[in-house]
Amino acid sequence: MISLSPMQALGIPVALIGSVFLAAGSEFQQHGVSQVNAGTTPNSRAGLGVRQLIALARRPSWLIGTLMLGLAVVLQLFSLYLAPLTVVQPLGAAALIITALITARVTKTKLGRPAIRAIAFCVGGIGLFVTVAALTTTTIPITNTQLVIVLVILGAVLLIFGLAFALLRKRFTRIIYVVGAGVLFGFVATLAKVLITRIQTILEGGLHLTPADALTVVCLIGLAAAGILGSYFVQTAYSSGSPGVVVAGLTVIDPLIGVTIGIVVLGEAAGAPPWASIVFVIAGLLAIYGVIQLSREQPQTTQPNVA
Repeated sequence: MISLSPMQALGIPVALIGSVFLAAGSEFQQHGVSQVNAGTTPNSRAGLGVRQLIALARRPSWLIGTLMLGLAVVLQLFSLYLAPLTVVQPLGAAALIITALITARVTKTKLGRPAIRAIAFCVGGIGLFVTVAALTTTTIPITNTQLVIVLVILGAVLLIFGLAFALLRKRFTRIIYVVGAGVLFGFVATLAKVLITRIQTILEGGLHLTPADALTVVCLIGLAAAGILGSYFVQTAYSSGSPGVVVAGLTVIDPLIGVTIGIVVLGEAAGAPPWASIVFVIAGLLAIYGVIQLSREQPQTTQPNVA
């Protein structure tokens, strides 16, 4: 059973506070995107254009949301420094509940049973997945070979999503943008944890140029590329409805990807019992089902009283 030190336990409230900023920031950013898209074709699948991106930078609501999301990222990185990835990542699911409550308050509507049921599937599935992972997996130091494998997989993912967006973006549905963002940010969180650990090791051992240090730089570049493309997908997903589905993608698919990388690539589940693999699949399917169901619940938001 996983045991947390006092410092690791501190990562839990830090991650929860980050979830609050994630939820609030998502609401404000969605407002800014919807205002920029006012008068354009609704639910456009072609993605945001350069003019729209420039216009976003002039929207106070979008800038406030960006600041909040920036604080959420800082708090997440700090919580990753304090505690294991398998403990911190699932706590982001709290943002899904907070977002649903904020959206209901802003739209002055009550959460319907379908939405509540979808949120329950999301939170329950990811909670079960990561709980079993925490109880049956072991965090081990990542080797250069394993990091190269993660970077190769990330490169393939970036290539697939990049080509798909360039060639098929007019056919993209909102759920594709959400899933894409969740997958990409799953790699961002994983690489961020790796970078934190490796930078600590480099600083403790002195700043000497080695192949491992060069690999760390490549890791940082991969993280930045995944973060930029994932952020663009998020902004495009905001343009076609409530932020609840976007937050669901980030707080459900993100940790599923992170833990899956830990299990499949890093070998953290090498000593896990056979039943754990079955639970992983079931829990993952439940969470994904919740995201799909939540994507069908798209209340139109009355925007916050911010320009």
